[in-house]
Amino acid sequence: MSETVDRPPDATVVSAPAETDHHLTMRGFWDALPTPGRWLLSTTAISTLGRGMTLPFTIIYIHEVRGVDLDVAGLLIGLIAVVAVVVTAPVGVLTDRLGARPVVIAGLAAQVLGAVVMAFATTVPTLVAAVVLLGISFGVGWPAFNAMIASIVRGRLRTQYFGINFALVNLGIGVGGVVSGFLTDVDRPGTFTAIFLADAVCVLVPIALLLGPLRTVAGRPLPVAEGEDGGIGYLAMLRRPAVLWITALTFLSSFVGYGQMEAGFPAFARQVSEVSTRTIGFAFAANTAVIVLAQFYVLRRIDGRRRTRVFLGLVVLWAVAWALLGSTGMVAGTLAAAAGVIVFHVFFGLGETMLQPTVPAIVNDLASDRDRGRYNALSAMAFQVGAITAPAVAGVMLDRRLGGWFIVVLLVCLGVVALLALALERVISPAVNGVRPR
Repeated sequence: MSETVDRPPDATVVSAPAETDHHLTMRGFWDALPTPGRWLLSTTAISTLGRGMTLPFTIIYIHEVRGVDLDVAGLLIGLIAVVAVVVTAPVGVLTDRLGARPVVIAGLAAQVLGAVVMAFATTVPTLVAAVVLLGISFGVGWPAFNAMIASIVRGRLRTQYFGINFALVNLGIGVGGVVSGFLTDVDRPGTFTAIFLADAVCVLVPIALLLGPLRTVAGRPLPVAEGEDGGIGYLAMLRRPAVLWITALTFLSSFVGYGQMEAGFPAFARQVSEVSTRTIGFAFAANTAVIVLAQFYVLRRIDGRRRTRVFLGLVVLWAVAWALLGSTGMVAGTLAAAAGVIVFHVFFGLGETMLQPTVPAIVNDLASDRDRGRYNALSAMAFQVGAITAPAVAGVMLDRRLGGWFIVVLLVCLGVVALLALALERVISPAVNGVRPR
């Protein structure tokens, strides 16, 4: 089958955006970035530092500091994801109608308010208000922010930007988690209040940027001319093979990847591998270190290669990672099991460095400027549903001591992901797939 671009008829120039060629070095990348891109990227680690300070300790804060039963605390954390899924679809529409920048500002404002309410919440109703605000901010964050990035950078720069931004996000979250680990004390509630207020302050940095130097970027799209298509709905988007394949790929990648990393991995490591919580902490630290140190090297290696083939590399790395984790069950409770748990996250982190520069770039190269918000919202919804269903499947299987079958299910899912990547490759153009013209 010949390669075609499954795109709306009004999106004729997005698949091959103009760009300035540059050497793929940190200096070359920075010099090639437009000024708004430099402003935005320079605040990424700062704005995520606060999230890193609160993310690992929110459930501890709710349960141990505020005295909420653990099952209720778990439901409150889950409510964040539910709210995020609910708001994502309308956020995509609003992004296309109002522009990405005002929607991003609204999402950041919700995060500030949520963090402040969380800092002083002492009852379940106020905690519910806090997590709803945080859920709104998370639901806004992916589609609107990715649409804003795509409006600023194109072509090679878009792929590189998504990858480097991901490394900086991990750096900010990793450093924030370490800082909070030293500062927080469940016997001193004020230490937890401080980290949530610090989160709010960190988020004020990008808000100030978007109200100041970046006030003219990613605003309201140009009005639709009479008789011109102004965009389509989500169901119509899914009828396009390229959109269907990338959406299914995103869902399964989230299910077998991030969703299980946060739920299935720690549960398996504790119950089957029988390692300590300290070992799990070291594993997550290794993951962050690999992403921060390897992301730019990986970007250099994949530059100009088909994004779908790069994704197949991710499938191989994640398959090795999960198979390795599964093998630790045969040496449970030993030093070898602990080493295997840590090495799992090394391979998993290397796979992540291939995920972030590929999927968001494909999604935004498929979209036109008039429906970019909806394309990113659809991708975000697929990711969030995968992240919600993954813990449920992991909980059911591991609770029934089906650890081996749990690993088999994940490996089968990775095989399906590989097939979806190959199917996607057949229906998108080389330009959308990241291949530079020679």
